[in-house]
Amino acid sequence: MPGPVARRTKGKVVIPAFSLTETCSEDDPGAIKRVIPAVGLRRSQQYFIRPVAAEVQAGRKDSAKWVRQEFNWLPLVLDQNGQPWDVAVIYVLSKLQGRVAPNMTTYQGIAEDLSAFRAFLEEYEIDFTDFPQHKLKRPTYRFHGYLKNLVFDGHIAATTAKRRMGAVIAFYRWLVTEGLLTPASPLWQERDHYLSFKNAKGFAVEKLVKTTDVSIKAPKQVDPYAGIIDDGGKLRPLPVHEQKWLIEALAHLGNIEMTLIHAFMLATGARIQTALTLQVRHVRLALPDELGEYRFPVGPGTGVDTKYDKRMTLHIPRWLYERLRIYSYSQRACKRRTRAEGGDTEDQYLFLTQQGNPYYQCKSETLAFNPSVTVRHAKKGQTVRTFIAEHVIPYIRKHHDPAFHYQAHDLRATYGMNLTDIQLALVQRGEIRLAHAREFVSTRMGHESCVTTDLYLDYRRNLKMVYEAVDAHEQYYRDLIEKAWEGTLEVA
Repeated sequence: MPGPVARRTKGKVVIPAFSLTETCSEDDPGAIKRVIPAVGLRRSQQYFIRPVAAEVQAGRKDSAKWVRQEFNWLPLVLDQNGQPWDVAVIYVLSKLQGRVAPNMTTYQGIAEDLSAFRAFLEEYEIDFTDFPQHKLKRPTYRFHGYLKNLVFDGHIAATTAKRRMGAVIAFYRWLVTEGLLTPASPLWQERDHYLSFKNAKGFAVEKLVKTTDVSIKAPKQVDPYAGIIDDGGKLRPLPVHEQKWLIEALAHLGNIEMTLIHAFMLATGARIQTALTLQVRHVRLALPDELGEYRFPVGPGTGVDTKYDKRMTLHIPRWLYERLRIYSYSQRACKRRTRAEGGDTEDQYLFLTQQGNPYYQCKSETLAFNPSVTVRHAKKGQTVRTFIAEHVIPYIRKHHDPAFHYQAHDLRATYGMNLTDIQLALVQRGEIRLAHAREFVSTRMGHESCVTTDLYLDYRRNLKMVYEAVDAHEQYYRDLIEKAWEGTLEVA
């Protein structure tokens, strides 16, 4: 039973509020009457439905209470006529129902990939259930070749092709497992493969995975001299002069919410979902005068989201905490809370838009089914990213560097790099040992693996080597070209 608004995009539609229903009799608990208008009939027809979740409420024992039957932002795969592709819809629903706390963005991505597969099937008039003896005529091999050609022609990235093929492989595995498909010929050739890697504690681990000959490889190119750090994404720490540009831009633009959000991420290393799910109650404490920073626990049970639901502690400088506290009592903040759902309470989000909407919806809110939702996506910091792209970056490009760029997550890497520079300076002066610096940065950043911390410790050294190498090569080639130039002039 879809909600009031559904938006179609490229063979996929996202339904804001969806409730799985079943037909029932008029007297069944939770029965809802539906009427089919009298079009070409003598009289209108009626029937009754009820949410499948009502099974448990009615006392039936064959459905587990934790199996979800209602979803916000459910993706549907559509055919070329705009009709749901039934088997793909059931597949996505089956995967969702097997998860206690599904991330709808993940399943929207799966639907997007399957919609690309469906478009391919329709364009080339291929029956996805037909697996002839000729291997290259089977749907899986044809789609594999189709994707590789798209990569070769530069239409899609290799990572996109890998993801789409992976979604199709998982889809076919499900079809076979559920008995919905019995192919006349093998779907693909499969073999076991062992992956070797180091775990968070640095121990070597081997993992058995099954690979197929229709899988697409997209090797990662690791470049330690690229000027980025791989810490939950490819991040670029902003050098000090760019940090000054950023603060200048925020001061000029005068948006207090955006200024405080940036300051919080720069001063604590928090990710965007952590900064934007702060609640009013979190900044209402009166700190003792002798306290230089506030140890602030985040993660499950605190009301503040973290990546992978990790429990950790942020260290908020006293000066920043006081400004957050003052902001929470300001007329501007109070006015925004009165417009928000839930009103002006201490459990309200600290940062809200002018209309009273959250910048980022916490996980507990997105997991609770809301039948009144009409928008097609959850709030995930889009407003902040838009502000950066449309206001902050253009200002800095105009006044300082036309090539300047950054993303919100770079602020975390910037915090980590600032922290590392301070610690390495102490090591250089002999005040602490390198192991202590490493442990300090790892704890403050909340790293699971010391390997990630080492990326910060090695960043400056690698960057210095790059600059020195570039300067040396530039001078070398400049000398050669100038000699050649002088020789050419003499001959002329």
